[in-house]
Amino acid sequence: MNGDDVRSDAIEKTLDPGSDGDWASLRALGHRMVDEIFDHLQGRRNEPVWQPIPEEIRKLIAADPIPREGEGAAASYERFVTQILPFGIGNTHPRFWGWVMGTGTAEGVLAEMLAAGMNPNVGGFDDSATMVEEQVIRWMAELMGMPSGTSGLLMSGGTMANLIGLAVGRYAKAGFDVRAEGLQGGPLLRVYCSTEAHSWLKKAMDLMGMGRVALCVIGVDDHYRLQVGELREAITSDRAAGYRPVCVVATAGTVNTGATDDLSAIADLCATEDLWFHVDGAFGAAAYWSEKLRTQMRGLERADSLAFDLHKWGYMPYDIGCVLVRDAEMHEAAFATGASYLTAMERGPAAGGIRFADRGIELSRGFRALKAWMSLKALGVNAITAVIEQNVEQAQYLASLVDASSELELAAETPLNIVCFRYAGASDAQNKEVLMRLQESGAAVPSGTVLRGRFAIRVAISNHRSRREDFDLLVQTVEQIGREVIAEASSRR
Repeated sequence: MNGDDVRSDAIEKTLDPGSDGDWASLRALGHRMVDEIFDHLQGRRNEPVWQPIPEEIRKLIAADPIPREGEGAAASYERFVTQILPFGIGNTHPRFWGWVMGTGTAEGVLAEMLAAGMNPNVGGFDDSATMVEEQVIRWMAELMGMPSGTSGLLMSGGTMANLIGLAVGRYAKAGFDVRAEGLQGGPLLRVYCSTEAHSWLKKAMDLMGMGRVALCVIGVDDHYRLQVGELREAITSDRAAGYRPVCVVATAGTVNTGATDDLSAIADLCATEDLWFHVDGAFGAAAYWSEKLRTQMRGLERADSLAFDLHKWGYMPYDIGCVLVRDAEMHEAAFATGASYLTAMERGPAAGGIRFADRGIELSRGFRALKAWMSLKALGVNAITAVIEQNVEQAQYLASLVDASSELELAAETPLNIVCFRYAGASDAQNKEVLMRLQESGAAVPSGTVLRGRFAIRVAISNHRSRREDFDLLVQTVEQIGREVIAEASSRR
């Protein structure tokens, strides 16, 4: 086929508004979406925190065939409003305290829209999106007390951010070129963590080919903090057995109770033993921003790598995690791989190379940095930090309510923003029933956990919309449901 064979009057297609609509009508629909999603957020307090998906909605969604022909943006939006929006997990509600989920902000909604409108692939080209991400990383390093020149990357969340940090640590301390040689024939590498470490670490050990056999789990003290003496003994014992210790994973804010390991002592030990010091600060690291709370995080700034989520205690929309690596050259050495289609140029968009591709696995990356940049610019770090401090004060308030109640009992200390408690005298099964009924009532959504073999209701307060009155309601509702569950159990005897 040559140019003469192409019809000069052919209408070429686009997915922009055309024969089935126009920019004016889509613009009007967009304004309506903004108004209605803000109405939704503004009115969330007056709605159930969570509600089950009705069976008829489940059937409608499950039976919906592939849409070979489009129904238009307006019709699809109506489906969103009726079938999707009302039945989310509930983490935008003031009384959602489950699983350490953040609430997002109205400014974040707008930032997500703008990022999608620009739609850059933030692989590290010579463009504004790359500059914004580099700036956010610089800000994060400074806020976490890490030195100028610290490297970093914005990721989907804590799991992937932690994985990057651990991978750099393995490369740095394995004692051989793990990238070139793999793990075949080398010594068994060892990574250390506490029994309270998050489950991301087990998955990472699997994915990195090290296996669970390479993970040494250390016990915790009465405050759920890693026992440093036991860690020291394990390292010595492993070296004597021919293993190669490479990394200690400490936790800043454990997911169960909010406990923080003795980061300074672990940093000292890692320096003495020449081990990589990685800190999983998924939600707790944000406490470092506060002068009032920073003492609990002392030593975090000494990490070789640090991972944390901005969509948790930074209140930004999902998803955005961050990894910081003190040694920028080691970070790049652990991942950089040349490719002809990624050749650096002297000028143009590829000038200087595709830098973020050399810091992790991903090449295609969305503009996550914009919501961080806009949140920090619009709200300010001081305002965000004030709410972090408020969440800790609210946790203390809730703990005091539990202590004052004749029906409830605390299941653990409350060092940060997590409160674990039980309905006193009830069995584990009955406490689970209390939690499920509470969630189904729509009044509040905490989650559950197991502490020292006993089930507990777990309230993780990373919500900027919560008020003290919400915790009053929580305690009153749990007491009421608890009485009902105990009465029903007694009537069945």
